[in-house]
Amino acid sequence: MKALFFLRHYNDIDHITPVISKWIDSGHTCDVILIGARRFRYDFRIAFLSQLAGVNVAHIREVFSPLQFLKWRLQMLLLTGNLRRLFIGPFVRMLADIYDAKRRAPLWRATAEHLLSRSFDGADQGVVAFDWIERNSVIAVEWVETVIAVAHEMGLGMVSLPHGDSPHANQLIRRGEWCVGPDPLFSTAQIFDKLVVPNELCAKRFRPFLAEHAIAILGSPRYCEEWLIKLAELMPPSPLRHSDSHLKIVMFLRKANFTTFWEEVNEVVHMIAAFPGVELVIKPHTRSGWKQSLTKERSLKRLPNVSVAGDDVHSIHLMNWADICIDLATSVVFEAVRLKKPVLAADYLHAGRSVIAVYMPETELCCRDDVYEKINKFLVEGCHDFYVEEHRQHFLREMLDVSGSDVLPRYVALLEAAAGVE
Repeated sequence: MKALFFLRHYNDIDHITPVISKWIDSGHTCDVILIGARRFRYDFRIAFLSQLAGVNVAHIREVFSPLQFLKWRLQMLLLTGNLRRLFIGPFVRMLADIYDAKRRAPLWRATAEHLLSRSFDGADQGVVAFDWIERNSVIAVEWVETVIAVAHEMGLGMVSLPHGDSPHANQLIRRGEWCVGPDPLFSTAQIFDKLVVPNELCAKRFRPFLAEHAIAILGSPRYCEEWLIKLAELMPPSPLRHSDSHLKIVMFLRKANFTTFWEEVNEVVHMIAAFPGVELVIKPHTRSGWKQSLTKERSLKRLPNVSVAGDDVHSIHLMNWADICIDLATSVVFEAVRLKKPVLAADYLHAGRSVIAVYMPETELCCRDDVYEKINKFLVEGCHDFYVEEHRQHFLREMLDVSGSDVLPRYVALLEAAAGVE
């Protein structure tokens, strides 16, 4: 059975690679087309997929002719937020009004037919998978809708796979969000035959817009035990140097559009740096770290035991290096919980309520005193026996495993069903 996977950015690759790997292990074949930055062609997970028998990986530049790619890219830029947020935004919107949907349709149709016929020419069954495409995605929804329409004409199934998880237990977490209720951001999911989510917390965001049968809750492919074992074998060597510090800490930052109290984050960094024998590495978000004010602080750069991780340092490198993690509501620390590595949920540093703190209250930091007392305790007593095991197991059952540890086989079964396999 053949599948076509579209991958856009770091998170897509991180969460969908386990599904692709299991798809191939199950005896199927697939094409993987990268539709984001070209640099991801060299990502270690993409390199892993490229060497699997039955996988064909290409960047969309390599699939289209240079002229067709240029037209596709320019038309994409008319509709996505990248240019519209700049000073030329009004001009871009005016161009999009002039070169309207009717004029854009032929190119969308031609490129969709080209991609799908390339993968499924002569096939009477198959499935196409995107990630969670949302209204603010860097890929125009209008084009995705065309791909879906052509796929349906060819008898192919269309599935939306997770590109992440829900680290927040509350809804109002971004600047400008003032009203609790259904978020239109997630309404795009209704264009797919099936939307897949790792847990009930994610499903809630989509329920106002989808029928119940269109949502599948299958567990986390990225943080399931089967994939973590394989991922440990795939990781490139860590660029982090050996450290003799008594306590090594990594702090994971959230995307720049989430409300974060940067003044207090800066205070906490300086307070931690004042502890003797402590080393702190700050990991900016993979897609918007350059927008975060903390990494520009001159006083921070003068701290000898504090550093900012570069793009070449993967989160798993930092997780393996650190003794504990301080988290501002990211899903990356779910792996640390799985491995029993202490996570401190710094909920008072941002506007959200983290899932980590809700399920495991022992992780929560509510004030600066909490930070001091936790760090001091780790230095004095060590990092063992941090979690209440009953709480941790509840988190694993509800957020990561859901219906049991066989997470990846459930994803393969769903894709097979979407492709029409009996």
